[in-house]
Formats: sequence, structure tokens, C-alpha cells
Amino acid sequence: MTAVDVFRPSVRRYSLAYDSTCVVAGSLLVALSAQVAIPLPFSPVPITGQTLAALLIGALLGRRLGAYALLLYLAEGAIGLPVFAGGGIGLARLAGPTGGFLAGLVVAAYLVGLLAERGWDRRPATTVLAMLFGNVVIYAFGLTWLARFLGADHVLAAGLLPFIPGDLLKLALAAALLPSGWALLGRAQK
Repeated sequence: MTAVDVFRPSVRRYSLAYDSTCVVAGSLLVALSAQVAIPLPFSPVPITGQTLAALLIGALLGRRLGAYALLLYLAEGAIGLPVFAGGGIGLARLAGPTGGFLAGLVVAAYLVGLLAERGWDRRPATTVLAMLFGNVVIYAFGLTWLARFLGADHVLAAGLLPFIPGDLLKLALAAALLPSGWALLGRAQK
């Protein structure tokens, strides 16, 4: 069970509308989180809130809806909506240096969603682990793709090391938000 399941309508005919609304809202949250992009002079990868948003979407929506939300986000950018970092658009962004990170968001949302469905988002320690695994997936896709543009000898300095402090902060934030949200839901249902 994920957070969206708590509020899912009991009448089946409303379920598709509910799921669709969650997917669209998730894609818009990721798009919004990408709009404040801090460029780094030594890297084609900017600092954004996309990673945190994608991982939270996975945890809140679950594996299926979370992955759909991220796929919709990529489709929005591919068709020309300014949803990528700093208002970027188009297929060129998906094929460019940050394309691997963008693709990794989908798989990470799925993985974190799967772990959330198994209760990993209920306690701070397991939430951190779920988010850490999601980050590893994003970096695996992103760094592999980025190496095509920068070479393997420059990829860690440009695509990983500068982002570790921010990722640790995001992990701490998620570890505080998700279990606290479940605690509030538990009290509200009593």
C-alpha cells in the first residue's frame, strides 16, 4: 500500500480518473522541481530537485503509477513542453548528456515505488535505503550515458561527486517526510 492507495475511491469507476490525476500531478511535480536549475561550470548536469521529486513520486504513487508519471514527464518534454531542467525541451535533451539521468528517473521511481509498496517508506532507516537505491539507479543510468559525452575519466567529477552533498540532504528530507506523513495518516484514521 502506498499513500495514494489510502485515498483511492472505493467506487471502481472513479479509480481510473483518480490514477490519471495522480500520474499527471506527479509529472507536473517533477517538471516544477526541474525549473530551478543551478548550472555548474564544469558539468553539463545542473543541480535540480528532479531527483527528490522523482523518488518521492515513486514512494507516494507506487511502482506502476510512479513510473507512469515519470514516463509522462519525459513525453511532455519530448513533445516540446518546457519541463526539463531550466525549461529545456525536446528529444535533443533526452539524447544529450543528461538523457541517462532522465531515463534513470523512471526506473528509480519504479524501484522506490516497489519498495514503498512493501512498507520501506514507513521508517526513516528503510526510507533512506529506498532513496539510496533509487539514487544508485539514477547514477547508473546517468553516468553510463554521460561517459559517452565526457569520457570515463571525467564522468565522476562532472556527474557524481558535486551532487553527493545535495543527495544526502534529499535523503534526509525524504527520511523525515515520508515516515512523518504515514504517522499523520495513521493518527487521522483512528
